[in-house]
Amino acid sequence: MSEQQLEESPAGEARPAGTGAGESPVDEHIVELGQVSVFLENRPGNLSAVARVLADAGTNLRALTIAETARFGIARLIADDTDRALAALHEAGFTARVDKVFGIQVPDRPGGLADLLQVFDGNVSVEYMYADLKGAGTNSLLIMKLEPVDVAMEILADAGLY
Repeated sequence: MSEQQLEESPAGEARPAGTGAGESPVDEHIVELGQVSVFLENRPGNLSAVARVLADAGTNLRALTIAETARFGIARLIADDTDRALAALHEAGFTARVDKVFGIQVPDRPGGLADLLQVFDGNVSVEYMYADLKGAGTNSLLIMKLEPVDVAMEILADAGLY
């Protein structure tokens, strides 16, 4: 990662650009993220209400995905300040929690995802994934829920993908 893609944290340490509260770099291409999951009844206006609560709290969204069934949905989001987002949602009466996910830079080329998934070799399950709204340079950023987390972290650290 180039110096332009790093920013200084409030504590003065370098971290991947765009990371914020609730985020811990694993290495220069992988960051552990706090993902907020918001449980919503399937009815008009609920997602709009979540977006308004986050906006009023001064929280910016970095990534968002929505999964739904006939009766309820789950909005999964990466915010610039995980703690502030969670507190605002709870204060507004929403059921929400924080889960550990990984933000992994993947080369934006044919085979980039295939190369990443191959390193798990049946030892790690990808429960779900989605893309960040803004990758870094020529890379895409995938948000991935991986299990078991400790095995995933070890494999990613040793993978030598970059």
